[in-house]
Amino acid sequence: MRRLRAATLTATVTALAAVASGCGGGTSPGDGAGNGSPRTLTYWASNQGPNVEADKRILGPELKKFERRTGIKVELEVIPWPDLLNRILAATTSGQGPDVLNIGNTWSASLQATGALLPWDKRNFDEIGGRDRFVAPALGATGAPHQDPAAVPLYSLTYALYYNKRMFKDAGISRPPTTWDELVAAGKRISRDGKWGLGAEGGQLANNIHQAFVLGKQHGADFFDGAGRPTFTSDGAVAAVKQYVDFMAKDEIIAPGNAEYGQNQSLRDFAKGKTAMVLWQAAATTFAADGMKPEDWGVVPVPVASGTPGGGRQTNSMLAGINVAVFRNTDNLDGARKFVKFLTSDAEQRLLNKTYGSVPPVKAAQRDAAFDRPDTKVLRETLTRSAAPLPQVTDEAQFETSVGTAIKDLFADAAAGHPVTTESVRARLAKAEQQMAQ
Repeated sequence: MRRLRAATLTATVTALAAVASGCGGGTSPGDGAGNGSPRTLTYWASNQGPNVEADKRILGPELKKFERRTGIKVELEVIPWPDLLNRILAATTSGQGPDVLNIGNTWSASLQATGALLPWDKRNFDEIGGRDRFVAPALGATGAPHQDPAAVPLYSLTYALYYNKRMFKDAGISRPPTTWDELVAAGKRISRDGKWGLGAEGGQLANNIHQAFVLGKQHGADFFDGAGRPTFTSDGAVAAVKQYVDFMAKDEIIAPGNAEYGQNQSLRDFAKGKTAMVLWQAAATTFAADGMKPEDWGVVPVPVASGTPGGGRQTNSMLAGINVAVFRNTDNLDGARKFVKFLTSDAEQRLLNKTYGSVPPVKAAQRDAAFDRPDTKVLRETLTRSAAPLPQVTDEAQFETSVGTAIKDLFADAAAGHPVTTESVRARLAKAEQQMAQ
């Protein structure tokens, strides 16, 4: 998800699956509900830019371009991240949703289970140029395995480690870290006199999950077994969560106040020179908005335990991003597919991803020189070499809530000076596992 502003997920999609299963309007899978309104489309776009108004300015000319080409008018609503999932859930329940909508790719399998989204079978993919146009990792976050995808990749994102060049120089650090041991060592050299080594958003559930998932992969843990059952208390999962919280509790390179951060405050601290490093997705535009110049900061891949990023235990990012989906009961299926084809065309992919600082999931668009900047090059290479999608399970939304809250509570313990032990981490994760079973 873009810019990590996802809301606390207060409802699980699985509870709505039975209610929403009638959202198909009596149509067969992949058929849509017809073309009763061929000249209009409604589109819910996620807030990708600095604010909603910026997105309207960016998308408005492109929607006019689509209207001139097809005669189809697109009615746009840009929905902030804290509201997006709950709006979608309400739409799946009522059946009164938009024709086309953006979804966080981590929600793909959960929303797929409601039956409210159009399956992207071979016929539908062929209508937009074919499945082979998209990079394989991005397709891995479009729904449950062995099912037709519930959505199409639109904007791809991964994490990187951003560092403040001046703060590194002042601390006598000659190069950015490539391993976690190096990151901790650099952070300790910097963490003094009101400055801190690493920023975090301890109060943000989605960010907590993203960091724990990556560290979990590095410890050989997936948080779910092959049957989709939670394994939150496995040794690898416990070690991953403890390592993340220990950046504050043990290593003391994260300021205690970060335990309450949940609205991108860590980025502002970075831009103001209060924090030397931050793990983030496509942060360049935010830094610019906060007055930082490109030469003020550097970017490298997220560290691994040792060696270099790659697959398996060398995974160093969750595969973040935005997918575009079609409501199954749309009354303009042909227009909806045309609009998805437009948004995922080579030209629009280059333009929109360049504007938002994300990476195109479309192969041809990725080859544009615009994505060879130092920061986007790191994101692009991470996407193709060393990122993995969050578990594509029906209960993923509840996973974000339960484990994300457990980590939030552990950060609160650390900030208050309470010990964070292997036993206390396991107990919090055991409670989260029990919540999943209810």
